Amino acid sequence: MSLVDLVDLQVLGDDRGQLVVLEAQKNVPFDIKRVYFLIGTQPGVSRGFHAHRELQQAAICVSGQCRMLMNDGFKIEEVILNSSSKAIFIDKMIWHEMHDFSADCILLVLASDFYDEQDYIRDYSKFIGLLKYA
Repeated sequence: MSLVDLVDLQVLGDDRGQLVVLEAQKNVPFDIKRVYFLIGTQPGVSRGFHAHRELQQAAICVSGQCRMLMNDGFKIEEVILNSSSKAIFIDKMIWHEMHDFSADCILLVLASDFYDEQDYIRDYSKFIGLLKYA
């Protein structure tokens, strides 16, 4: 089973342009409670380096590109996000990192719940330890 779950998003359009559709419980497999985006990430800066106990997310690179690293504690997979018509699903208890942001990268993230610092696991060794007892 792959850690990288890329979802094709519905793209509608005509000669005026395109519209990409994101719908909770349809092409986004959860109810959306929070939306945020990452912009202006400086060259050489990486983001993420955490997992969530319960939160699920979907990330879409609406402009530019970045490299996503997904890690379930047993295997690591990487994918380049570079299409506004693809979303990557980040399940709970998946360590994730974002690297190699292009200067024009806008990474949109949909989250299944509101921000809760207690849901974050920011220490990799703690993440691995929690997997052993799951």
